[in-house]
Amino acid sequence: MTNIKELSVEEKLRALYDLQLVDSRIDEIRNVRGELPLEVEDLEDEVAGLSTRLEKLKADLDNIQAEIKDKDAAIEEHKANIKKYSEQQKSVRNNREFNALAKEVEFQELEIELAQKQIKERKASIEHKKEVLVQTEDRLQTREVHLKHKKAELNDIMNETEREENYLTEQSANFRKLIEERLLLAYDRIRTNFKNGLAVVSIERGASAGSFFTIPPQVQMEIASRKKIITDEHSGRILVDHVLAEEEREKMENVFKKI
Repeated sequence: MTNIKELSVEEKLRALYDLQLVDSRIDEIRNVRGELPLEVEDLEDEVAGLSTRLEKLKADLDNIQAEIKDKDAAIEEHKANIKKYSEQQKSVRNNREFNALAKEVEFQELEIELAQKQIKERKASIEHKKEVLVQTEDRLQTREVHLKHKKAELNDIMNETEREENYLTEQSANFRKLIEERLLLAYDRIRTNFKNGLAVVSIERGASAGSFFTIPPQVQMEIASRKKIITDEHSGRILVDHVLAEEEREKMENVFKKI
């Protein structure tokens, strides 16, 4: 492998521009996917959340039904106590015993009223939760269909582009090995500063590509001499001359055609 220190400035510029062309191609592929991976991830999270909510609603309904069953059993027990205390009243020996049993009967009746009220509240809660359950099931079904569609869409794109992206990623890694760490750090930093990811651009009509600021002729001559790395004073991008850019574009286009 060529030692990084042995590369001339021109070779570094060519490697940088080739890296830019490859990374831009990878960016294009990922742009085709757009927000689909994030959409799929969000939908998967939503489906998981709805499934969990559905299970909780079902568990809540089971618990409420069990509570109603317990309340019904308690009511029957209170009724049995009322019958028992009423029978005992028939054989009491004095008013004090009669009144004590009457209070027990009254207490059991109040307990029955309370249990019936609680049953009514729980039945209302059941109706509400059943409505929410149906709504949640409908939403879950809709989101699952949507997720299936989005996954299929993403898989189609991945199948079309995966081989190319893997190859390009490998090429990007190979070009990065030719470039010294200082330049790579600058390249990566500049790329993150621009939405289009362009860190290395050519001179087009006297200005850096995508810029309206004219580059002085003397600086253009320095760039064309390929003796040192020069950056655009306005954007900070690394600059290469038009001829070098055309040569590298043509070379890389032939590489891309073979993928």
